[in-house]
Amino acid sequence: MRSVTYSMNVSLDGYIVGPDGGFDWSVPDEEVFRFWIDEIRGVGVHLLGRRLYETMLYWETADQDQTLDDAQREWTALWNPLPKVVFSRTLSTVRGNARLLSGNLATEIERSRAEPAEDDIAIGGATLAAEAAASDLIDEYRTMVYPVLVGGGTPYFPQHERRVDLELVESRTFGSGVVYHRHRVVRQD
Repeated sequence: MRSVTYSMNVSLDGYIVGPDGGFDWSVPDEEVFRFWIDEIRGVGVHLLGRRLYETMLYWETADQDQTLDDAQREWTALWNPLPKVVFSRTLSTVRGNARLLSGNLATEIERSRAEPAEDDIAIGGATLAAEAAASDLIDEYRTMVYPVLVGGGTPYFPQHERRVDLELVESRTFGSGVVYHRHRVVRQD
């Protein structure tokens, strides 16, 4: 069965954006960006909330930017054809290889898990991830922890007041001091 993963950059104090909505502290260096390129290769569908979708729209036309380096062109070539499902109650249309849903996240995950594929179902965006976590639909939490304290903002981890046991399955420290952790949810059978 396909795994549902939640991957995002996060500050050391646990936020994906700061109190001002900014995330300039999480611009990846070359080594971290290469890691994300390798990670996206294992994704078969990406479920996004509206805010993350709007942030990622840049990549829909980035290939027209003559200043892109080879890694950015490689990312664009992988990101653009990747199927995306955007969950929004305010958008009326989406662009690129995306479809818009305002319906039930659990139903979409169930549908995607039933497909005959082995690649991951990635979730992006704290609000969408919180909904998935509340329904116990996330199989792995993948954090790219940046060495910065932003003091508030949007938390990475959903606040759903229940315990979730995790098993560390991978960890890596980059030259910039950024640390990647991949935790698998431990489920009691």
